[in-house]
Amino acid sequence: MSDAVRVGEVAGLPEGSQTEVQVDGRSVVVVCFEGQYYALRNNCSHKDFPLLGGEVSRGRITCEKHGAQFELSSGKARTLPAVKPVQMYTTRVEDGVVYVQPL
Repeated sequence: MSDAVRVGEVAGLPEGSQTEVQVDGRSVVVVCFEGQYYALRNNCSHKDFPLLGGEVSRGRITCEKHGAQFELSSGKARTLPAVKPVQMYTTRVEDGVVYVQPL
């Protein structure tokens, strides 16, 4: 299992921000929503398209390609055309810095 990856300082990751980091060679999108940091594989499970930049509302991120929505807290697909969840990563804040690592 890999070590935690530094995403950035909390001050640079405000509410509504989306940031991409690499974890074990995979693209991960880190989203700040309602004061919490969520990290999901940056890849829609319906088609190979990044989630980074998708609209975030009601605790979900929307894939810009076909409109599939995924829960930030679980990665579960909540709207068609996606039916499979996206991989989740764990986040933590330590000394004002956000870190991500595999679950």
